[in-house]
Amino acid sequence: MLRLTWVQPEDLLGHELRQAALDGREPSRIAARWRAAGGSQAPLRAGSSPEPASRYLRTLAKDLLDELADLPSRLKDDEPTDLEKIKSRCPDWPSPSPTSTAPPAPTHYEAAWLGRAVGCLLGKPVEKLPLEAIRQLGASTGNWPLSTYFTARGVPEGLLTAHPWNRRSATTSLAENIDGMPEDDDLNYPLLNLLLLKRHGKAFTTADVARLWLDELPPGRTFTAERIAHRNLLLGIEPPHTARHRNPFREWIGALIRADVHGWTNPGDPAAAAEQAHRDATLTHTANGVYAAMFTAAVIAQAATATGPQDIHACLRTGLTVIPPASRLAEALHHAVRLARTHEDFDTVVDELHAAHADTHHWVHAIPNTALLAAALTHADGDFTGSVCRAVSGGWDTDSNGATAGSIAALLTGTPTALPDRWTAPLKNRLATSVADFNGTGFDTLARLTHELTHRLTPLEAAHP
Repeated sequence: MLRLTWVQPEDLLGHELRQAALDGREPSRIAARWRAAGGSQAPLRAGSSPEPASRYLRTLAKDLLDELADLPSRLKDDEPTDLEKIKSRCPDWPSPSPTSTAPPAPTHYEAAWLGRAVGCLLGKPVEKLPLEAIRQLGASTGNWPLSTYFTARGVPEGLLTAHPWNRRSATTSLAENIDGMPEDDDLNYPLLNLLLLKRHGKAFTTADVARLWLDELPPGRTFTAERIAHRNLLLGIEPPHTARHRNPFREWIGALIRADVHGWTNPGDPAAAAEQAHRDATLTHTANGVYAAMFTAAVIAQAATATGPQDIHACLRTGLTVIPPASRLAEALHHAVRLARTHEDFDTVVDELHAAHADTHHWVHAIPNTALLAAALTHADGDFTGSVCRAVSGGWDTDSNGATAGSIAALLTGTPTALPDRWTAPLKNRLATSVADFNGTGFDTLARLTHELTHRLTPLEAAHP
């Protein structure tokens, strides 16, 4: 039986009930109707429940999803999605750079691409696993605190039975199995955004993003909000309504993992990076899901002109200037940074973050994951190994958090030679992907493409050829 994940109405409703409670709507009466009809909660970790619902429950789920969407939110004024409204709520919105900084050297971009791949690969085998399982699996082989890729060698059989590796990733991401960088959506989206900017430049629209996805992105390679938006496009729904129609994942992490290229191609201009990320993100996300992408793009734009890892704290502060200060994401980020500055032991930081967010947020939600990302970078002072290992060791969306932490921390180093060989050698300068003609491309080639594209798009260079 084909049980397609992340689209079944009976599963979407459970996620939407949870999202409504988070974003200031009152879903209790609708939740009671769903329970009384025999509806169940959303799967905790899987993308779909094991058996389809009855025709009655499926129809009811669709109706209730639409009713939930119409409920008023008490947070709408503090958490807008419209860009101008976002900017109006950000008193420290960065001044636009009239002539953008010249692009960093290709070595910066190669480090960033490699760092993104390393962090993603480190997190892949433990994605979806509970925090305690991740800690036990690492400790069982002497790899805790984390310092290198996970391995199955030496893990007690009982532990592997109780907490099996991510079934899709173990064969390509455990240390003994790594042979180049396997395909992952955390690398596919940066590739797509290279194509986006190559075809449309920085003036691209959200509709341009949609057309690119329909042309180049296999729907089976999408998940959560991206899969819903893809489906909505095929139903004839126009952006930005694609982000809202029966899409309970619109504040999850998907837009954040698409933000890197927007930061890389706007070095020293976090405002422009955030605005590009906004146009991309609003195809699939709203409010805090969009803010997470804007925050990340601004951090990366600032990091692209930084002088070293120690600048990470200034970069994170810059990221905070492009998101509404009264939003839930801003509150979570401030809390995470305070924790990272307070506690010497990062496991304690993680425990505090899980106590604050785990009971209320899905493990793929943008708010806890972005908070963990900021905590990891802060606690590690921007050090590459420290950043990726802390991001992954915190659980939740391990491969995405590792990827973004790796991208930022590696960019701060400025050169791939600063990344330890134990991390980069197994990648063999080779990336697998289903996007366009990129399959098998080397990270050095991607770096040159990114540099050339940034050079072409930068007004400073255009004015002074």
